Amino acid sequence: MEEIVLEKLRSWNRRIAILTGCVLMACAGVVLLDVLLRRLGSSFGGTDEISGYVMANATSWGMAFTLLELGHVRIDLLRGRTGQIGRSLFDLFAMIMMAGTVTLIAVKCWPVLARSLANSSRANTPLETPLALVQVPWFAGWVWFAIVAWATLAAALLLVLKGRFEASEAAIGCFGEEAALK
Repeated sequence: MEEIVLEKLRSWNRRIAILTGCVLMACAGVVLLDVLLRRLGSSFGGTDEISGYVMANATSWGMAFTLLELGHVRIDLLRGRTGQIGRSLFDLFAMIMMAGTVTLIAVKCWPVLARSLANSSRANTPLETPLALVQVPWFAGWVWFAIVAWATLAAALLLVLKGRFEASEAAIGCFGEEAALK
């Protein structure tokens, strides 16, 4: 069951990553077109602001994908010197810290969004973008990351408790440079 949960999360995150990539490509296209228009003496205006919003949202949504692809950086100085159980304990500790940190970030994002909603806040730029329009998907990305982190932690914990250390390491482990090169 744990591996089914992890595979479902990976599947959802792959779809989200593809959608996010499409949005980034569209944004790059708009910026490129704006640069070309500037060479001709015209401009859309605001592409720097829009690309900043797109990057913030892509980052918040991309974190969960990166987690499940074992792409987050970890220092494994001690972990590599232990056996399977020791590595599993280090991995679980790292996931607890990750899930807790991401949850704290998501919790702290809510007041920012709530204030923007309550005040109908707009960016103090020429576009006067309604900030909630940008902050809702940004906040949702952090919440999704927290959900994925806790679900991944729960699945890995169950795998460790069942003695399935290799499966747990495949889900939440980290690999040194020598393992990455093989």
